[in-house]
Amino acid sequence: MPLTTLDPKTALIVVDLQKGLINAPFIHPIAGVIERTCALLDAFRQRDLPVVLVNVAGGATGRTEQPRRFSTLTEGFSDLIPELDRQASDIVVTKRTWGALASTDLEAQLKAIGVTQVVITGVATGTGVEATARQAYEAGFNVTLALDAMTDARPEAHEYSLASVFPRLGETGSTQDILNLLATRSA
Repeated sequence: MPLTTLDPKTALIVVDLQKGLINAPFIHPIAGVIERTCALLDAFRQRDLPVVLVNVAGGATGRTEQPRRFSTLTEGFSDLIPELDRQASDIVVTKRTWGALASTDLEAQLKAIGVTQVVITGVATGTGVEATARQAYEAGFNVTLALDAMTDARPEAHEYSLASVFPRLGETGSTQDILNLLATRSA
């Protein structure tokens, strides 16, 4: 579904743009993802719309066939990158699972302030971003995904999420598409 509208109370969710992940071998340059995310952060903050900054500080404890990427976290791993310019009004959520809603109180926080839609950016497309989008959709939020403000280290996961998963969870578009909608509704 092409990007059509933003609800009056739309929140921006930025997933895992943190020091411990930022140097991964992403398929798209992380600098562009950060730049576009920061443009969205500025636009949401200028309009007093909620901003959620998510970091990951561990993983679920269940058994897996593949080894965990990080068995121990280095000092500062979960620190948000400074470019996000964390503000006192931002909602900050630390997760220990792929998605930002299932194991945190983020859903309750967003619903308590009347949020009905979320725009999602960040890393990695096929894990943190996709899991957060799935959980938001299942929680009843309208979901919008800024496709040029996310990346993954795995090309196949990134492409599968963009082509096969995201269109089933919500609307997709570019950062500029979202900025244009924000500008139109505040005019």
